[in-house]
Amino acid sequence: MLDQVHLPPLAQDFLAYLSLEKRYSPHTVQSYSLDLSQFFQYIQEQYGGIALDSVKAAHVQSWLALGLEGRKKAEDAHKRAQPPASAVTIRRKMSALKSFFKYALRKGAVKQSPMARVTGPKLPGRLPVFVDEHVMEKVETNQAGDDIPLFSDDFAGATRRMILRLLYHAGIRRAELTGLRDGSIDFSNGQMKVLGKGNKERIIPLGTAVLKELREYIAWRDAEFPGYAGGALLLTAHGKPVQAWDVYRTVRKALAQVTTLKKRSPHVLRHTFATHLMNNGADINAVKELLGHASLASTQVYTHNTIEKLRRVHEQAHPRG
Repeated sequence: MLDQVHLPPLAQDFLAYLSLEKRYSPHTVQSYSLDLSQFFQYIQEQYGGIALDSVKAAHVQSWLALGLEGRKKAEDAHKRAQPPASAVTIRRKMSALKSFFKYALRKGAVKQSPMARVTGPKLPGRLPVFVDEHVMEKVETNQAGDDIPLFSDDFAGATRRMILRLLYHAGIRRAELTGLRDGSIDFSNGQMKVLGKGNKERIIPLGTAVLKELREYIAWRDAEFPGYAGGALLLTAHGKPVQAWDVYRTVRKALAQVTTLKKRSPHVLRHTFATHLMNNGADINAVKELLGHASLASTQVYTHNTIEKLRRVHEQAHPRG
């Protein structure tokens, strides 16, 4: 049980400010109150209490370190042992202190915030969700299972199929897909020009099969809408340019028929494109260029998926795995 007397008046004012002026939820205010109470109680117990403007980064770091290590029984016999706090919890506590000291700085209670020199633990990175190759084969062959086609054989079905094909074969973003024009496709050189983030253009090679389907799709589109004067590459059944929400709905519906993945967004196909390339030996720098990443750090996350695949193979195949 926390001793609330260790919460200084300014901290109480800060909590009232969050509740009454900032309109933070009661749950958020309670979390801030808990974190601040824990911190000031620690300062009282470990340092006998010090003035607010005397709190240094070292004091905060020692408190955070205690949370990361957990409280051991041997250190304090009359207190129950506590497991180490997660990196997410530590980062939340840091956020509470940063906000409080920013408030204290504005009120003139401190000359500088000790949080400027405090570093916290890195949050564990989440691996990108991707679709297995054997599942994507169903998409490629238009098979939802039991001889049921994934896409209808009309123009609307052809558009939906082309959406999936381009997202998977080119690894482009949803906005990049809806931004494609007839002029984006260079059939003679077998490549596609994409306008990415920051209006940066990049060239993506396309396979023979996809180029063939694109030719057939454009011919069908022009026959379906004779007066179409160009513009967007992909059109709906009503002759309107495909929008972002069309892409999302199409991908979600298609993937729901072939996979049990909970996440089924267009970006999953971008992750799938990159992961499959890496799993099949592609150079990471080449994948970086294909994805249009500004730095290699953004692409390196896909190496973890490759390592996970190798680990599974090792566990399944090694006699001592």
